[in-house]
Amino acid sequence: MPGLAYKAQSAPLQARSELTNQMTKASTHTLIDGSVDEWLSAQLAQGADFSPPATQADAQINVLTRTLAQAAQALLDQQNKDGHWRFDLEADATIPAEYMLLQHLLGTVDEAREKRLADYLISRQLDDGSWPLYYAGPGNISATVKSYFALKMAGTDPASQVMQRAHDWVHQHGGAEASNVFTRILLAMFGQLPWRTVPAMPPEIIWLPGWFIFSLSKVSYWSRCVIVPLLLIFAHKPVFAVPEGKTIRELFSRDPNTLKHLDKFTPGQPAKNLFLLVDRCLKRIDPWVPGVIRRHAVKALERWTREHMRGAGGIGAIYPAMANAVYALHLQGAGPTDPDRIRGIQAIEDLVIDDAGAEESYVQPCLSPVWDTCLSLSALSEAGLAIDHQAVQTAIRWLFARQVVVRGDWSDKAPTLDSGGWAFQYENDFYPDLDDTSMVVMALLRADAHKDPDRLKRMAMAVNWVLGMQGSDGGWGAFDIDNHYDYLNNIPFADHGALVDPGTADLTGRCIEMLAMFGFDKSFPPISRGIEFLRQDQADDGAWFGRWGVNYIYGTWAALVGLAAIGEDPNHACIRKAVHWLEQVQNSDGGWGEDCTSYNDSALAGRGKSTPSQTAWGLLGLMAAGEHESEAVARGVQYLLRHYRDDRNSAGGWFESLYTGTGFPRVFYLRYHGYSHYFPVWALGVYRRLTQGQPSRQDILIRQSQGIDPALLPVLSNPDYLARFR
Repeated sequence: MPGLAYKAQSAPLQARSELTNQMTKASTHTLIDGSVDEWLSAQLAQGADFSPPATQADAQINVLTRTLAQAAQALLDQQNKDGHWRFDLEADATIPAEYMLLQHLLGTVDEAREKRLADYLISRQLDDGSWPLYYAGPGNISATVKSYFALKMAGTDPASQVMQRAHDWVHQHGGAEASNVFTRILLAMFGQLPWRTVPAMPPEIIWLPGWFIFSLSKVSYWSRCVIVPLLLIFAHKPVFAVPEGKTIRELFSRDPNTLKHLDKFTPGQPAKNLFLLVDRCLKRIDPWVPGVIRRHAVKALERWTREHMRGAGGIGAIYPAMANAVYALHLQGAGPTDPDRIRGIQAIEDLVIDDAGAEESYVQPCLSPVWDTCLSLSALSEAGLAIDHQAVQTAIRWLFARQVVVRGDWSDKAPTLDSGGWAFQYENDFYPDLDDTSMVVMALLRADAHKDPDRLKRMAMAVNWVLGMQGSDGGWGAFDIDNHYDYLNNIPFADHGALVDPGTADLTGRCIEMLAMFGFDKSFPPISRGIEFLRQDQADDGAWFGRWGVNYIYGTWAALVGLAAIGEDPNHACIRKAVHWLEQVQNSDGGWGEDCTSYNDSALAGRGKSTPSQTAWGLLGLMAAGEHESEAVARGVQYLLRHYRDDRNSAGGWFESLYTGTGFPRVFYLRYHGYSHYFPVWALGVYRRLTQGQPSRQDILIRQSQGIDPALLPVLSNPDYLARFR
């Protein structure tokens, strides 16, 4: 493909070849504003080719136009009839392995499905015998132990090469006793480890007040949803009878029944050692807790669990919490007709990818329809999809139907704040989040939903909620306010290091961007505090850490877009540093990529094999900073155009096997199957507009300065809200 020297040819890019003009005029029904219409899209689908272009600039227009049209149409084709998009969400091998083991605990094994799940696990094993936390990553001891155990329970021959290689790898890495806490708890439930080897978790934790050094209100939403039903399981300390031929004692470096304390005191870590001492004391005290107190605690735990299971999405709408809750109710005596148990099991089953005729099955950690829908809608809007298009209108209706209007756990710290946000999943009313809420509002703005007075009021509810959820440091977390008790990551239970939910750059940039699209400027106090948070959080090299996407490329994109949207000077030092960093880490092929190991070693920030989604983030960040005519952007666009799969017999598109989503840094990663669909469309759509002298949909909205009646934002006069910033 000819080089795309867009900076040098920005003027010719304003022109059109005669052929493209004729195609554009052939229909009045615009699919992609100003260039590609439904007639042209149909021609592409039928295999029609462009005639030879008159100039190189025309050739570049044709390639970009053609790719954008096909990719946008492919994305449209994947929309569900009711208006939403949902792409698969894939984690590591631990989720399907845990699902397989749960079926044994409940006595509900489907042998045919178990075989397909086992085939999935075997296909993900690395050559060295281990299982990784993400595609092409290094082996992980906990993922390997769980996968081995699930395969053995499924009947895989322990003498097979698959099992022998896994066995040898585990022993080379400290044995099964080197697994993390969650794996050790699972092994204790199956009698493979004594319960004394896991941290103490007394059921009475449910009563600890918010002012105490540890309480359920101090931990993150995901931790709370996992911990409470797990406390019920700890109250029972069940031991499932594993058939002798299926135990995994061979994975331990010594007899597991002789093990006692697996968590060790560490010199130079006083906080961790103090919590470990408390853990040892709790284990000694636990047998002496009066039965009446324990029974009341168990009842309180069951009430909380059942209350949070009342929705169709399952407790927390995440697999680990769902599995714990269903098994906890099972231990409490809930039978097959118990409505909460039935709903909980159905929520788990909804996560299983088990298509008819498929050779493999796997289990998703959760579902992502709201996230997929708002991002697809924004991408298509920036690509030029007409506002009155049926796909836009059905998506708008679907999103408004998912708005959360009840109070959840977040209201513990904001009792006077009204709800109005969106959750990530189909249903998760207790836990809407700031990321989805801000992204949904921006998608609705791009689709002109705010021009309807009733819908504007609904959107104002969301903006009011976002403002009320800002942290006292000026940043925004995902689910709670000021959930930044980092010292809790030292407790033995929290060896994953993700017990809290502090403010982050990616979420803060997103919330600032949303407020800017509503017409607020830098003088608006919540925005000025957010900007200061971003400036303080920027790394010395100019990048921003990305909490919910891999990693610094993701965080830098979100921060740059937020700062640009609010009108920060493109020549400001923080923006120039970020632009320079993105240019420095661009790969030789023109794309951007970052490996998940950058969470372990910041020296690897921005380094990794190029992917379509991360390339799109890099492009969107640079273009927000005014760099759409730069060589770096031209090369990035080239990468996307060059890697688009133009298959006449299918929808075509981009593909990436690498994981670019983050669950918990260093321990849990995600492959969003939709990221390679909508983010490149978004980036190419914005690029096409800018190079033709047209503003993006976002810029149009910002220039229109759409405002919200202050009367619709009661949080701005709420003393409880204002007090956090004094």
